[in-house]
Amino acid sequence: MGDDAAAAMEQVATWVHDAQRVVVLTGAGISTDSGIPDFRGPNGVWTRNPAAEKASSIEYYLNDREVRVAAWQSRLEHSAWTARPNDGHRAIVALERSGRLHALITQNIDELHQRAGNDPSRVVEVHGTVWWTRCWDCGDRRPMAEALDRVRDGDADPACGVCAGILKSDTISFGQSLVPDVIDRAFSVSAECDLFVAIGSTLSVFPVANCVPTARQAGARVVIVNGEETAMDGHADVVLRGSISAILPTILSPSGNT
Repeated sequence: MGDDAAAAMEQVATWVHDAQRVVVLTGAGISTDSGIPDFRGPNGVWTRNPAAEKASSIEYYLNDREVRVAAWQSRLEHSAWTARPNDGHRAIVALERSGRLHALITQNIDELHQRAGNDPSRVVEVHGTVWWTRCWDCGDRRPMAEALDRVRDGDADPACGVCAGILKSDTISFGQSLVPDVIDRAFSVSAECDLFVAIGSTLSVFPVANCVPTARQAGARVVIVNGEETAMDGHADVVLRGSISAILPTILSPSGNT
């Protein structure tokens, strides 16, 4: 690590130590060290298999049974089922235990933050969770394991057990509206923080990417941690590049700060 990068990390660690209300925003990059591939990176799910993106479109999913059948087969082998939290997730838990974490906004659907030990009430899941299913027609919500058992038993496109409607993971697909209360909360906490740390996100998916300028306009310092350039780097006071699971323990839970 160069002297400039080390100095920048030391500066951010000081800001974290002095902060009272830190808001963290995480994207797929924080989970790659847990074995969950991102979507748009060099080895991303959609980079390697562009057809997989079709299953993430609500229009294709609702109107094409073959897309749903392929999606259910893919869910059987989803990397979230075996993934474990990494040092990056644990650093955010340490931040919470220090009393400084105001809220944790995540674009991820893997629930690794909760599994690492973050209080679920502090986690704002703007894109939902893969661990549950929801009926598109009646809204019935159940554990994903129930539907996956049906797929293993030969039901290629399991329907809702309540109304026979279309079943999908309780995640937000392209073309599907965000839950208003959830995205409103994401913007509210962003406007309330004194330090905003965006981690592992390209910050190119809207409206959640606008949490960054929202925090900045409210007077918060902004730090971006990512392996590559992001669409919001220009809004940051400090941009840190490198291994997320290596950087976060240093800046969020440095020795003596918790």
